[in-house]
Amino acid sequence: MKSFFIDLSRCIGCRGCQVACKQWHKLPAEKTANWGSYQNPRDLSFNTYKLVRFEDQVVNGKVEWLFFPEQCRHCIDAPCKMVGDMYDDKAILRDESTGAIIYTQRTKNLPFEEIKGACPYNIPRLNPKTKVISKCDMCLDRVENGMLPACVKTCPTGAMNFGEREDMLKLADTRLKEVKAEYPQAGLVDKDFVKVIYLSRFEPKLYYEFMYAENRPRNLMNRQQMLARMFRPFKEVIDSA
Repeated sequence: MKSFFIDLSRCIGCRGCQVACKQWHKLPAEKTANWGSYQNPRDLSFNTYKLVRFEDQVVNGKVEWLFFPEQCRHCIDAPCKMVGDMYDDKAILRDESTGAIIYTQRTKNLPFEEIKGACPYNIPRLNPKTKVISKCDMCLDRVENGMLPACVKTCPTGAMNFGEREDMLKLADTRLKEVKAEYPQAGLVDKDFVKVIYLSRFEPKLYYEFMYAENRPRNLMNRQQMLARMFRPFKEVIDSA
């Protein structure tokens, strides 16, 4: 299984990863406007899989500029796939060798609001014309050919890392010890649940509200709802008998 390790203490907000993602996936540019931030475009979309978010925050009396290169976390147990499988188990796939969560063209047959609502990180986006749902695909075509994901390949500071999960976890733990010496609040975000592990210098909520999954139960279909939907067809058969 593969994983990313993204060291936000080394991210300089250059947006090289954002541009590389666009170029590799041949995604069209989006028309943007100045809205008072260096962050552009303003949000993810079906044509923007990766976005470097910018935040000015005052932490311990000091102004900090926080950069957050956002992308799909490729959850180990992906809620979006759990929901998608109830409708079409071929629409959202899990690649066995890497663990990547892959959206196919068949996502156009899935209820978008339920798929997006299942994601604790608010990642999936809908193409309003084709109705296909899109997101980061871990550059699976590159990885399968022994190459790094485009975003990792282009990173000039070593903030973006990719490899075997065990190696990335070791690297993350080593870097965390080093960073904590200067930033005691530093931590690894949701590392046990995702294949995109962020090291943040400060509390995740300072970077972006959807940076971490904690305290966001409203974005997850609860177990009772999921089981009820899974067994609804059987109930309908019984009721009609």
